[in-house]
Amino acid sequence: MEMEAGTAPRVLKLSAKDNVAVALDEVPRGAPVAGVVAGARIPKGHKFAFEAIAEGAPVLKFGQVIGFAAQPIAPGAHIHTHNVVLHDFARDYAFAADATADVLVPAAERATFQGFRRSNGRTGTRNYLGILTSVNCSASVARFAAQAAEHAGLLADFPGIDGIVPIIHGTGCGMAAKGEGYDVLSRTLWGYATHPNFAGVVMVGLGCEMFQIARFKSEYGVEEAAGFRTLTIQDEGGTRRTVEHILGALREMIPAAAAARRETRPAAELVLALQCGGSDGYSALTANPALGVASDLLVAHGGTSILSETPEIYGAEHLLTRRAATRAVGEKLVSRIKWWEDYTARNAGEMNNNPSPGNKAGGLTTILEKSLGAAAKGGTSTLRAVYEYAEPVTERGFVFMDTPGYDPVAATGQVAGGANVICFTTGRGSAFGCKPAPSLKLATNSDIYRRMEEDMDINCGDVLDGVPLEEKGRQIFAAVLDVASGTRTKSEALGYGDAEFVPWQIGAVM
Repeated sequence: MEMEAGTAPRVLKLSAKDNVAVALDEVPRGAPVAGVVAGARIPKGHKFAFEAIAEGAPVLKFGQVIGFAAQPIAPGAHIHTHNVVLHDFARDYAFAADATADVLVPAAERATFQGFRRSNGRTGTRNYLGILTSVNCSASVARFAAQAAEHAGLLADFPGIDGIVPIIHGTGCGMAAKGEGYDVLSRTLWGYATHPNFAGVVMVGLGCEMFQIARFKSEYGVEEAAGFRTLTIQDEGGTRRTVEHILGALREMIPAAAAARRETRPAAELVLALQCGGSDGYSALTANPALGVASDLLVAHGGTSILSETPEIYGAEHLLTRRAATRAVGEKLVSRIKWWEDYTARNAGEMNNNPSPGNKAGGLTTILEKSLGAAAKGGTSTLRAVYEYAEPVTERGFVFMDTPGYDPVAATGQVAGGANVICFTTGRGSAFGCKPAPSLKLATNSDIYRRMEEDMDINCGDVLDGVPLEEKGRQIFAAVLDVASGTRTKSEALGYGDAEFVPWQIGAVM
C-alpha cells in the first residue's frame, strides 16, 4: 500500500496493479489528488480512479477484479455503483497450490489463558447455565424462567456463574420433518446443548411441535444427566408448573456450576469465530487484515479460527482454494459456493444483493469488493477444513464454515460448531453480542470508535495513522486471551447476547 503525501487530502494507492485508490479523507470537488483532479465530491472510504478505465474494463483493487466499468471512467472520478457493474468471469481456483505447513510456536512457548476445563476435555471461556428451547412455542416460558430465577436471586451467592441465559428462537415447527432445514436445527441445538461455555442446560419444548425433544435425544444418544435436563410444557401441566420445574432443575445444577474454577489452559483450546458486520471501505485496510494477523497467531499457538459467511467470500473464494490443505478441501468450498448460487436463484435472488445499503454508503460497491475484505479476516494460514452450518469443528488451525452472511445467523452456526470466543469487525457500527460466547468488537475506523466507544473494544482505525497491521494483530490476539480468561467485553457489559441466537432457517415454512 502506498500513501500519497502532500497537502492534498490523504489517499491510499493499494498496489501497483490497481487502477483505483481510496480516499482516507473526504476529497472535495476539484481537489488535486495523486496528480489528478477529482471530478466529484468523494466521501471518506470511497474509491476514485487512479488512471483512466475504459468501458467494459475490469476495476482492480488489491490486484483483484471487483467489477467492470459501465462507462469510460476518467482519472479522479468517483468509482461506485453508478459506474461499476458486475458480471461473471473465470477464476483460477489453483487448488492447494499455495498450501504450506503452518509454522507452530514451540510447545513450551505457546500462550495460555484461564478457562473452565469440562469433563469431556473441552474448555469454556464462560460459565453459564442455559435454558434452551426446542421451538418458538416455548420461548416465553424460557424467558419467564430466566426472569423468575433473577427475581428469586438464584445466583446471588454464586458469583462464579456468569448468568442464566434463555436460548430462544423462532422455528422448531411448521417445518419439514426431514431434510436440510431439520438437520441444521438439530446440529445447532446440539451444539449449544453441549457447548463448553455452559455448565448445565435445561431444554424445554411445548410437546406437540415438529422438532421433538425425544427424537432429538434418540438421534444424538442423549441421556438425562446432572448437567442436561429436558421437559415440555404440555407434560408438566402448563406454564406456571413448567417454570417451577425449570427453576428446580437449575437449582440442582448450580452446585456443580459454582464449583467450576478457571485454570491455566493452552491457547490451542480456543476456537475463535471471525465475524464482520456493517463493513465499510476501511474494513479491508484495517480491522479485517489485523484480525487476520491475530488468526494466524492463534493458529501458530495451536488454536482454531473459523471464517464463515459464504455469500461474503463469493468472488474471493479462489484466494482460499489456493491455500487449501488438499484439493478435496478446496473443492468442498467451491461446492458450497455452487450451492449458494442455486439457493439464491431458486429464491429469485442474486449473490450481488450484498453489499447492503449501509455497506455502500461506507464505500463498498460490489460483493466482489466486500468479499476481498471479508476473506482478509482469515489471515494467511492454510485452510484445513470446510464445514457445513453448525457442524462440530474438530480440525485445529484455520477452517471455514458455510453460513449466511447475516451476522447473528452466521455467529450462531459458529458457536454451535464450538467457537468459544468471537471477534467482530465493523465500520458502520454493529451492535452485537452472542451468549454464551463473548464477542469482541473491532472498529475499522476511528470515527465510529469515538462515536460508539461504549460498544467498541478495539480501535483499528489507527492503522491508517501508521500503526503496523502486525502490531494491531498482536493487540487483538492479546485481547482474545484476556477475554477468554474472564475480562468482559463491551457487549457483555451492555447485556447483549440474549436475543442473538438465530438458527439458519432453510426450507418452506409450512
